[in-house]
Amino acid sequence: MLPDNLKNATVVLVDDTPANLRLLESSMRAFGLRNIRAFSDSAESLAWLQSNPWDLLVLDLDMPAPNGFDILQALAVRDRSAAPIIIASALSRPEDRRKGLALGANDYICKPLDLPELLLRVRNNLELSAANHFLRLERNQLEQAVHERTAQLRSSYQSIIGILSRAAGYKENETERHVMRIGEYAALMARAIGLTEEQCEHMRLAMPMHDIGKIGIPEAILQKSGPFTSEEREIMKHHARIGHHIMSDSMGTPLSRLAAEIALYHHEHWDGNGYPQGLKGEEIPLSGRIAAICDVYDALRSARPYKTAWSAEETLVYFRERSGTHFDPDLVHVFERIFDQLENIQNSLVDETPKSLDELAKMAGSPISDILNEHRL
Repeated sequence: MLPDNLKNATVVLVDDTPANLRLLESSMRAFGLRNIRAFSDSAESLAWLQSNPWDLLVLDLDMPAPNGFDILQALAVRDRSAAPIIIASALSRPEDRRKGLALGANDYICKPLDLPELLLRVRNNLELSAANHFLRLERNQLEQAVHERTAQLRSSYQSIIGILSRAAGYKENETERHVMRIGEYAALMARAIGLTEEQCEHMRLAMPMHDIGKIGIPEAILQKSGPFTSEEREIMKHHARIGHHIMSDSMGTPLSRLAAEIALYHHEHWDGNGYPQGLKGEEIPLSGRIAAICDVYDALRSARPYKTAWSAEETLVYFRERSGTHFDPDLVHVFERIFDQLENIQNSLVDETPKSLDELAKMAGSPISDILNEHRL
């Protein structure tokens, strides 16, 4: 008899001889099987097999079209261990047996049938099918657990990024919306140059950490409303290496490594006149080149206590003038192409009116070199 875990398996019997079909079905039921589908019409059986789940097929070969070989060919793409097929046929020539097995049958038994032998083969193949279903269930459960754990880790990492980004932003009076915008810009740029969705999402999550190193810069410098002195500017430049050190020593994930890369390279210039390493052209990682554009774009288009927001037209002119010097010229072309989408993000996440309006008005007339002095740049 069958073990209880196999009794509800779906077994399909196909034989165009009604007497053979009745014998097979009664033997299977006596063996303990409860869910049997029997077909004397081979075309009807094939249609059912192709549209329903099943665990085992016992198949005759010598039938009107479609014959057993035709059915095997039609089912060739199935998972053979999940849905095994036993050929039960009067065709006993070696070439018929080889052909049947080559077309995907798992087993072959010749008529006249030795029913005890057939039932043993049925049990063995059902055990194979049951083992496959069990392994598939275990794999799906494991994949679901991994997916849930990955989602938890991603959520935790996003929370950490948010906390650290806000911590750095509060030191320099940056806004939470600035942190959100900068990530959305980076994802949009990444998508526009054909990066994968996963890479775009990583850019969105990592980009807000670009200025995390400002946590290590004295507040007297960060909070200064006017332009920096040469000494203050050199101190400010340290934030790139500080940010890289912070993120390199964090979780060791691909996301944290990307954040560390962005923190280190987002002030490098295409012509080699940036910092901290003075890299040129494609020596600068792509993430750093994207970050440079996103960071400066948001700095120009946002009002701060020390500057008014630039217009869209002024911002475009600024980037065009610095294409090939400050910025990667290919990325500037992409920036211009998606500029309206960047503007939509900027407008949808606009900052509230900045503090120190008197100071803002005082700064509005300052020359470009002072206003852009370390963003103030």
